[in-house]
Amino acid sequence: MLDRGRPLSLWGLWWNAILLLRPAFSRLRTFMWFATIVAGLTVRVELLGVTSIVRALNLRPDLYTKLLKNFHSSALKLDRLSALWAQAVLRLFPNPLRVNGRLVLVGDGIKVPKRGRKMPAVKLLHQQSESNTKPEYIMGHSLQAVGLLVHAAQSVFSVPLAARIHEGLVWSNRDRRTLLDKMLGLLDILAIPVPYYFVADAYYAAGKIVSGLVKQGHRLVSRVKSNAVAYVPAPSRKGRKKRGRPKTYGKKIKLKSLLADTRSMQQVASPVYGERNVTLRYRVLDLLWRPAGLLVRFVAVVHPTRGACLLMCTDTSLSAIDIIRLYGLRFKIEHGFKQATRLIGSFAYHFWMKDMIPLLYRNGNQYLHRKSADYRSHVKRKIHAYHVFIQAGVVSQGLL
Repeated sequence: MLDRGRPLSLWGLWWNAILLLRPAFSRLRTFMWFATIVAGLTVRVELLGVTSIVRALNLRPDLYTKLLKNFHSSALKLDRLSALWAQAVLRLFPNPLRVNGRLVLVGDGIKVPKRGRKMPAVKLLHQQSESNTKPEYIMGHSLQAVGLLVHAAQSVFSVPLAARIHEGLVWSNRDRRTLLDKMLGLLDILAIPVPYYFVADAYYAAGKIVSGLVKQGHRLVSRVKSNAVAYVPAPSRKGRKKRGRPKTYGKKIKLKSLLADTRSMQQVASPVYGERNVTLRYRVLDLLWRPAGLLVRFVAVVHPTRGACLLMCTDTSLSAIDIIRLYGLRFKIEHGFKQATRLIGSFAYHFWMKDMIPLLYRNGNQYLHRKSADYRSHVKRKIHAYHVFIQAGVVSQGLL
């Protein structure tokens, strides 16, 4: 016999989770509309923007404009919403992945195709991918996202925390922030109260990321490029002191040389998830890395079928096996991107700005420092709507 109470209890748990986000809204009506949007994204079966939410929930057609207005509402505090969602995830998933007592966050960028001539921040983007199914250049939005790794269903999942459009708009000609600065800003918005490892690809292996994380008590696990170099710590001086600053960096080592002699490497059963009966060769060495200005643990890994790579971690107490395992789990955010794109539709927004200057094909950044205050406020309002739609998709994906 069908248990009619089960769906109600499931939606009851869903509602209790959504209630944790209430302080991010200055009006109850805005919060209720946001909960409606998340419910629509959760149950819809087509990825056609706001209209699919109306059909999925069987709403009256005239409520379409109400939904649109809510995406643009200033009563929703976006950064506060992202921080509350991060706190809610830590409560909803009591068993997150922990290594050395630290949480594990993964971060990466994603490029979403958009061809609207009146959509702010759309620009020509280059896709660095080895897949021949992707075009080399697309018009679209460039986003960066952060997720938390958790244990669930006898596996590890990346629960999305936040995503932002970080390219396409230049608000001031004095703004010198890079994507690395904006990723650090996104991590600051989440306000994770406990130390964590931030796992990312080689693009984020930079001194700016390392110093920003270390300042907050966090650590980086990443891959480094094959042309990177590091230094042996300079030996301490003996005998009489000489004038000048003591030498910090000793012998220069090309990291690629760590892969030269594979026979002398240590062997271990692969700690990468999903791999069995696979033996890896690795070598570990602690060296001074000049971009970070501190001692970094480097791990040279040789896989029998996937080739060789160089990994790094700013925590020298983390074992080489854990570094390899953590970097292998970085792919979980790629799987999360595929879910967000093909199942949830987190990036299926189509909000156009009526009074926007139409974009040209192969358009680059849009410079707004000489535009009027009204025009700039309209662009900010539209970008806010994009981010609210994306954050609603993030919440829906996390609850599912």
